Amino acid sequence: MFSKIIDISWPISPAMTAYKDRSVVAFTPTKTFEKDHAREATVIIGTHSGTHVDAPAHFLEHGHTIDQMKLDALIGPCKVLDLSDISEKVTAHDLQRFDIKKHDRILLKTKNSSLDSQARFDASFIFLEKSGAEYLASLDIAAVGIDYLGIERGQADHATHEILMHKNIPIIEGLRLGHVEPGEYTLCCLPLALQGLEAAPARAVLMR
Repeated sequence: MFSKIIDISWPISPAMTAYKDRSVVAFTPTKTFEKDHAREATVIIGTHSGTHVDAPAHFLEHGHTIDQMKLDALIGPCKVLDLSDISEKVTAHDLQRFDIKKHDRILLKTKNSSLDSQARFDASFIFLEKSGAEYLASLDIAAVGIDYLGIERGQADHATHEILMHKNIPIIEGLRLGHVEPGEYTLCCLPLALQGLEAAPARAVLMR
């Protein structure tokens, strides 16, 4: 039994932060209690809204889609790394100070976690730079997550994504880690079973 469950998911609403302010989230009531004595709604949401998992198909022509990814990579022991001292990007040098082993699930806690979940998009968010991605890929980690809506920025060749995706390493974006102490947990992150798509929103929790 787990004595503590910590939700690390981005709250979803039409007011939430959207990548580059491209908001695609909408809630439309289809039944109201006043009229129908029940509540029901339709939801429009982008595949990369809030907490979500990127599959290789996002950037690789023949990459696996989100429904083809193995869930065991997203469920199990994980390590939350404190990188809140980083001012721009996470590099291999930054990661080498931590004890990262093969098949680890790695969550990167940065200054991004201090940003409000409904703030305007911050184009200067902390990201995982190419060398950091290469280092994690060389260790054959199981999955990596970061506390903003993208894991890279300013890389025209999308190197960070592609390095990880060529190794079939799931990328979790849009985590909320401000209330999480660095350390070891059990991660459970389940993307929606959207057929044939490149990504899907997810609910993510840490357990101890």
